[in-house]
Amino acid sequence: MSEKRPQIDPSWLAVLNEEFTKPYMVELREFLVQEKQQHVVYPPGSEIFNAFNYTPLDDVKVVILGQDPYHGPGQAHGLCFSVKQGVRPPPSLVNIFKEIRDELGLPIPNHGELTHWAKQGVLLLNTVLTVRARQAGSHQKQGWEHFTDRVIEVLNAQKEGLVFVLWGAKAGAKRAMIDPNRHRILSSPHPSPFSVHRGFFGNGHFKAINDHLSEQGQAPIDWNLPGEDVA
Repeated sequence: MSEKRPQIDPSWLAVLNEEFTKPYMVELREFLVQEKQQHVVYPPGSEIFNAFNYTPLDDVKVVILGQDPYHGPGQAHGLCFSVKQGVRPPPSLVNIFKEIRDELGLPIPNHGELTHWAKQGVLLLNTVLTVRARQAGSHQKQGWEHFTDRVIEVLNAQKEGLVFVLWGAKAGAKRAMIDPNRHRILSSPHPSPFSVHRGFFGNGHFKAINDHLSEQGQAPIDWNLPGEDVA
């Protein structure tokens, strides 16, 4: 059975459609076809653009920028830092939950699926949208960065008062693309176990996001995840 075709919300397609015909995207598509002939690639093709389906352009309030997808079996599903129900949350996500607990007093969830955040306007965007199984960073510099840079350009130009959340050096490199007079930028070390104690813990970002949204007259994000049991 062939994979389902990837889907992207019409609001995003209206501003990104031209990207899919550019030479870099044609080359990226050819690269992915070859990769899938020789390797397992995550996430499944139908889930690559999930961030753009769960969070239409008009609904975006917060942008959390990740790197590339998780590269373990069953983990990646198109939202940065998120894993599906029944998949053990990776260490970076556990550290995110710990920071939310310490800032806001919320319990650590029993699963790691962040679609509840995405549906409230949190765009969970990786800078690279695919990866070879068990090889972190294996699809970097193949074209995805051009695509996601364009996404950031669109958000910067067409929206007002967004919160851009940049964790780690790779996300922080995107700061120059964001107008600080139009948007709020929050940055800190990455929640990875290798850097979390260098300033991620205690960064206050989740409270700061909601304070900013309230000041803008928008509903704050409910960071508490629905408590479905993990099978």
